[in-house]
Amino acid sequence: MNQETHRTQHPSTEQAFTVLLSPTRRGARLARLLTVAHLGAWGLPSESAAHVVAELAANASVHGRVQGRDFQLSLAVSGQTLRIEVTDTRGDSIPPGPGAVKAPEDDHAENGRGLLIVEALANHWGIVPGPVPRKTVWAEIDLVR
Repeated sequence: MNQETHRTQHPSTEQAFTVLLSPTRRGARLARLLTVAHLGAWGLPSESAAHVVAELAANASVHGRVQGRDFQLSLAVSGQTLRIEVTDTRGDSIPPGPGAVKAPEDDHAENGRGLLIVEALANHWGIVPGPVPRKTVWAEIDLVR
C-alpha cells in the first residue's frame, strides 16, 4: 500500500534583503530602486519605504561617507512590519534622534529635511551606534494601517 503524508505548511511571512552599496548618489538611487523592486516582488506596498530609503541612503552617502567603505541597506519583513536599516561607517557622526529633528530655519534651504520625512513616514525610527566605526539608522513601517 502506498501512503502519502501531507503536511500543512504556512507560507513564511518573513522576507529579508541586504546589500552593500557605494556611498554615492548612484548608490543611494540604487538603494531606492532595489527597495521598490524587492517590495514589489514580495507583494508589498513600497511608496513610503522608497521615500524613507531614499532619505537614509542619501544621508549615508553625504554624511556617512568614508572613502573606500560602502554603506549597507537591509530590508526585513516580520509579521506586518517592514524594518529598514541603513548602516554607514561614520559612527562618529550621529544625527539627531526621534523627536529632536528640527526643520531648517531657512524655508528655501535645499537640504536638512531628510529625517523629518523619515519621522513623518515611519511608525518608529532610531539610531543604533556601533560596532565601531559604524552606526545604523533604522525605520519601521506598519504594512497594514
